[in-house]
Amino acid sequence: MEVPGGAMEVPGGTKEAPSGSTKTPVRTTEAPVGTVSAAVQEHLRRLCLHEFPCGAGSWNKSRFLPRTWRTWRELTPREEEAASPGEETVQDLLGLVCSPQSPWALPEDSSAEDRFLRQLAIQNPLMLKDTFLYSYFRSLRVVDKQVSLVDKDLLKFPRLEELVLSANQIKEVTATNLPPTLKVLELYDNAITSLECLCAHPPPGLQHLGLGHNKLLGPQQSLYLTAEHWPNLVSLDLSFNDLVDLQGMVASLSTLPCLRLLVLQGNPLALVPYYRGFTIDSLARLCVLDDVTVSPTEKYQFRGLRNRGDLLAPEAQLVVTVGTVRGVPDTSVLDPEPGPQGPLITYSYYVTYDFVEDEESERDEYPEEVAEVFKSSPSQEQPGQAAPEQAAGSAESVPTSASPSAELEESLGSAAFSSPPRSTDSAQELAKLRPRVDPRLFPSPGTVLFSTSRKPWADIISCNYERQHTLRGLVPLKAFLLAGTTVTIVEEKILSWPEVPPPPDSPLPAKKEKGENKKEKEETGQKGQDGKDKAARGKKEMTKEQKGSKKKRDLPKELHQDPPILRVLGSSSVVLEPLLVGESLVSTLCNFGVIRTLESDRLTFLRDSRNKKAKKSLEPGKSKAQVTVFVEGDYQPEPLTVEVQVQLTQCRSAEEALRILALWPH
Repeated sequence: MEVPGGAMEVPGGTKEAPSGSTKTPVRTTEAPVGTVSAAVQEHLRRLCLHEFPCGAGSWNKSRFLPRTWRTWRELTPREEEAASPGEETVQDLLGLVCSPQSPWALPEDSSAEDRFLRQLAIQNPLMLKDTFLYSYFRSLRVVDKQVSLVDKDLLKFPRLEELVLSANQIKEVTATNLPPTLKVLELYDNAITSLECLCAHPPPGLQHLGLGHNKLLGPQQSLYLTAEHWPNLVSLDLSFNDLVDLQGMVASLSTLPCLRLLVLQGNPLALVPYYRGFTIDSLARLCVLDDVTVSPTEKYQFRGLRNRGDLLAPEAQLVVTVGTVRGVPDTSVLDPEPGPQGPLITYSYYVTYDFVEDEESERDEYPEEVAEVFKSSPSQEQPGQAAPEQAAGSAESVPTSASPSAELEESLGSAAFSSPPRSTDSAQELAKLRPRVDPRLFPSPGTVLFSTSRKPWADIISCNYERQHTLRGLVPLKAFLLAGTTVTIVEEKILSWPEVPPPPDSPLPAKKEKGENKKEKEETGQKGQDGKDKAARGKKEMTKEQKGSKKKRDLPKELHQDPPILRVLGSSSVVLEPLLVGESLVSTLCNFGVIRTLESDRLTFLRDSRNKKAKKSLEPGKSKAQVTVFVEGDYQPEPLTVEVQVQLTQCRSAEEALRILALWPH
């Protein structure tokens, strides 16, 4: 009986297999398997190839009696297919393993090779010897079985061509334990840190090597990717490691005569603007780079770039843009009118985001845009503890909103970065009443908090913010892009107090004697009397709004500001991982839900209605019905949103790469 070669899949837990593995793993609860051969033996045991209805036993023993026992009956006609009493026919046994309703049927996601072995164990169980099994398999897939050792028992598979050991715990591979017949070797999602052990005696005919999602680090890794070790390699996948030396890597890969498919995305070296152009121009025989076909146009546009490799700096360039903010509630309408002794209350709004800090860059380049108190460190105070005295501020709690995030319903704190309290007593009282600092006002470890400029309240707040980040630390940048950034909308409230209480609006004159009053009246004369009458007429003509303005002007110009009260209106994370897999732009609209209320919007509308200037500033196409729609019972507030874009600079030609290089400061 001629049996073609097959494949065995040994699935494990629920980890998603990386690229190169097309099967879905199955959850198992057995103890961890240490070696590849042990995992294979365990899988064969679970197939039950020597147990009912497979194998040989009382259910089919008459089919396997020695023929010499019935030699004397050869002249007696008998039906060979007829089973003895108590035994099953071959067709009945095949039905037990093939029927989906049978308790002996394999799971639905079992491989075709497993099903074939079960059927072979019924039709001809005597063939299932170890030598047959070893020579039968041409492909082994041991996925997510916690394998940590590639043992020498793999050499027992003389026809093995494909070996998939993805999603395990392998730290190094002894090349001498690999069958020399291998053509495909996949080791995705393991813990391999170096290629040195794999290059000792690699399989000479290997055509595909998959090492994505490992921990390869250091420029010396490129030394093991030469034609001396891999003369027949056609496809190489090194994605999502920590490789940083693009020039050294490309120089080694250029020695591989058969290389046609290459995947390097997800590595720090792929973040530099000239990555794709330099790789294409250096590897002339390359057909596919990062799953994208290399076109003749690309080869023409990037021609000559490989000759400028020494001038290309290993730096990445990203541009962060913050657009408009909508749906911000006007909190000022809920505050009382300021009295002659204050306080004057001002509100401003800004957007913050955290970004990786380049250890080699100068912090002085952006002093005005970095919130200095938001520097995260291992010794940073926990949110539940009191904040440092120099970064202490007062706080308010955000009212309950309709945002879906549970965090927005919690009490929020503040952080301040302005002058200290007015007196020692007030500072002590402030320290006692200081609430917990909102953790969303602090960046994640290893990042710096950037913010837009402060803007007054408006229905649509235009931030008009754009900042370019040039980073030399590519490995921390990759880790930051995997984690993403956090965008936060902050309301800043500042109370200003006069240094000296102002005099009352209408001071009462001191009491004088009757004789003195009479003498003063005689000395004033007609000229003084006319002046008083003129002042009285001017006072009557003063409007109510002008009176309020005069009261504000009566306050002294020197005001003292309390520490700002910060309130987080919304906070959301932005996924930046697409920048690691070939995308050049991440554009998102962060939606924090509705936090405006009917009460505050009604008060805002009434205030604007009384203000003539506000009526004149209405947009031409905006009707009164549109403005007052929420008053009539059809209230539909706009959710709190902000537009954010993060773009990774990528060169489209050799000239563009050199132009960007000339603009970079060195």
